[in-house]
Amino acid sequence: MARNTFADNSVRDDLAVGRERVVLVGVLLNEPRVSGDPLAELAELAEAAGAQPVARVVQRRRSYAAATCIGKGKLEEVRQRADAADAATVIFDNDLSPSQIREIEKAVSRKVLDRSELILDIFASRARTAEARLQVELAQLEYTAPRLRGMWTHLERIAGAGGGTGVGAVGGIGTRGPGERQIEIDRRIVGKRIALLKERLAEIDRRKVREVGARQDHFTVSLVGYTNAGKSTLMNALTGAGTLVRDQLFATLDTLTRRWELGNGRFVLLSDTVGFIRNLPHHLVASFRATLEEAIHADLLLHVVDASSPDAEQQVAAVHHVLRSLGVADARRQLLVLNKADAIEDEAAFTVLRAAHPTGLVISARSGTGLAELRDAVAQLLAGERQRLRLSVALHDGRALGFLKRFAEVLETRFEDSRAILDVRISPRVLNQFHALAADVRPAPDEDGIRADRYTDG
Repeated sequence: MARNTFADNSVRDDLAVGRERVVLVGVLLNEPRVSGDPLAELAELAEAAGAQPVARVVQRRRSYAAATCIGKGKLEEVRQRADAADAATVIFDNDLSPSQIREIEKAVSRKVLDRSELILDIFASRARTAEARLQVELAQLEYTAPRLRGMWTHLERIAGAGGGTGVGAVGGIGTRGPGERQIEIDRRIVGKRIALLKERLAEIDRRKVREVGARQDHFTVSLVGYTNAGKSTLMNALTGAGTLVRDQLFATLDTLTRRWELGNGRFVLLSDTVGFIRNLPHHLVASFRATLEEAIHADLLLHVVDASSPDAEQQVAAVHHVLRSLGVADARRQLLVLNKADAIEDEAAFTVLRAAHPTGLVISARSGTGLAELRDAVAQLLAGERQRLRLSVALHDGRALGFLKRFAEVLETRFEDSRAILDVRISPRVLNQFHALAADVRPAPDEDGIRADRYTDG
C-alpha cells in the first residue's frame, strides 16, 4: 500500500525529492512521434536528484487539461500505478500552475513536482559556493512566491465573530483565518529576501564583469553545451584543471577558468560553465547570469555536443535557445565540438549529425582523440585575430618590452642604437593596451611586407 503523504497535508512545502520512488508523467502536445523514450531526460533528472523512477505515463493531447494538465482517465492511471509501485512522488515533465498541482495532489494523494521544481531541487543539492547558493535560493524563491497560496491551503480558515452573516462570511472583513494571514506574512518575508538576494547578486555580477574585463587582454574561450556533454572532462584534458567529472546531469555549477597552452608560447584562457538543458527554468537563467558572464563575453565559444546521444540535434537547438536568451547568438563566435566519439553506437545517426554540422570537430575528451586538431583550430582562430606588426620600443622601457613578451607573439627582435625593433603578432585589444602603457613607441621601418605600426605616443 502506497503511503498517503497528503492525508495530513504535511509535506507540500518540502520540495526535495530525496531517495524517493517516483512516477514520471509527460504530456505531449501535437509532437511528432519519436522512436526514443520521451521521458528519458526526465528520468535522468530524477535520478540526478536521488530519486528512483518506477513507472512512466505519457499522454498525447491537443491541449493541456485546464484543471489537471492530463485527462481524468490518465490521472486515475497515474494514481493506480503509483499505488502499485509504492511511489511517494509524481513528477511531471511539464510546468504546472499552483492550482493544477493542488488538484493533481488531491487526485493522487501524493506530492507532485513539475519539471522546473525538480531542476531547482537538483541545483540546490549541487550548489557548493556562496555565489551558487545565492543564485539557487533566488530562483527557488521566485518560483515559490506565486505558489504560496497553494502551499498554505492546509491551514484551516476560521471565521471571525461575524462568520454567520453575509458581511462576515469567510473571506469578508475581519474573517480571514490563519492561512490568509500566514500567506501575507510569508509574501512580505519572501519579497524582502528576494530584494536582498538580488542586491547581493547584483554586486556579484558587477564583480564578475570586472573580473572578466580584467582578462580582456587575453583571448578567452568558454565551454558551453548541454549538461553531461563532457565539458568538464574536456576541461581536464586540455588544462589539467582537476574539475569534478561525473556521468550525471548538472554535476558542476560553478565557472572555472584555467590557462590552456596552445604551443609556441601561445595560450588562451579557457572557462567551463554550467550546462544547459531544454526548458531550463527562466528563473535559473536569470539568477545564474553572473556565472555565465564568461560565456557572454568570451571571444570564442566551444559548443560541446554529446555526439553519442540520440537527441544530439535537439540538444544543440536547446543550447542555441539559451544562448539567444543571454544575447549570445553570434554564430561566428562558436566552434562546434562533437564529443564522445568513442561512445557512438548508432553510426547512421552520427552520419546524419555530421552532415548537418560539417564544420564540427569530432573528438573524444576521454580518450584524447581529436584534441590536437581542436587545439590547432583554436590556435588558427587566435592567429587570425592577430595582426603582424613591427614595433620600435626604447630599450630602457623594460615594462613595455616585458608586456610584449607576455601578451604578444614576438617573432624576431633586433637592436638599433638605443631601441629594440620587434616583429610581433598582436591582437588589436592588446595593441591598444600596449600603447596606453608605453610612452615611447615609434614607427619601425616597413620591410618585407610587414606593416609598421603607425601609432606614436609621446
